[in-house]
Amino acid sequence: MYAIINIAGKQYKVSKGDKINTPSLDSKPGTNVTFDNILATDDGKKTTFGNPFVRNTTVTAKVLEHGRTKKLLVYKKKRRKGFECKNTHRQGFTMLAIEKITTKKPAAKKTSTKTKAKTPAKKVTKKVTAKKSIKTNEEK
Repeated sequence: MYAIINIAGKQYKVSKGDKINTPSLDSKPGTNVTFDNILATDDGKKTTFGNPFVRNTTVTAKVLEHGRTKKLLVYKKKRRKGFECKNTHRQGFTMLAIEKITTKKPAAKKTSTKTKAKTPAKKVTKKVTAKKSIKTNEEK
């Protein structure tokens, strides 16, 4: 079984036991995080797509660690102007271990044996008329 989840605007295809790097999350290492914004699920027999999210489905993950990616070089230059700028950047990430994907079946609706005949509600419309008074120079 796998699920496609949305974490911080990025989509990840995950299944039980996967380890993924996501953008930094505000959780301490060792805590469990639950995601309910599931875009699609597949259990081998049935594929379910959400509109926009799949209902009654959650993905539980454990926060393993926080870290930073490999250093990237940012270099800017404008030719014939004497402008050169060198900078570096390291993006933060959170490593997650996917523990389980749960799908709850919605509760069946109770049907009553007694049915009441519904009468359509009458629509009440009101006419609103605005009276404008125009004063002429003679009345003033």
